Amino acid sequence: MLIISVIGAGRPTAEIAELAEQVGAELARRGATIVCGGLGGVMEAACRGAKSAGGTTIGILPGSDPAEANAWVDIPICTGLGYARNVIVVKTGRAVIAVGGAYGTLSEIGHALGDGQKVVGLRTWDLSREGSADGAIVWAADPADAVDKALVAVGRPQG
Repeated sequence: MLIISVIGAGRPTAEIAELAEQVGAELARRGATIVCGGLGGVMEAACRGAKSAGGTTIGILPGSDPAEANAWVDIPICTGLGYARNVIVVKTGRAVIAVGGAYGTLSEIGHALGDGQKVVGLRTWDLSREGSADGAIVWAADPADAVDKALVAVGRPQG
């Protein structure tokens, strides 16, 4: 089973939510299961997109109640860990697609990159170190490009 993490803000703009929904649908069409934080915003949009294309979704929840999961999560995993669950979200996927994002997303990007995971960015954080651009995030032009790049990163062919 190929699992890809999709991360982003709980309160995105409508445009970012639409991009996340398209990412979720494209991942499902390509046979990938998505894992996310299981709540609203980008997480909900990605799950909704995946389900619209017949995919499977996993939500790594911050609390202890599976009912907290958005309506499109197939497999809710309760952690009781709050934001510490961000590590589990990124470690469960073979690659990470960041769509937009707030500070929780930035922490997930940091955990993923720190562990050598590939992060594909779609309208997300731009990183720098000591005043110079940090090219660790692979930039995508649109949802299909983001999925292409994530699948290539894990050794799956494009298309």
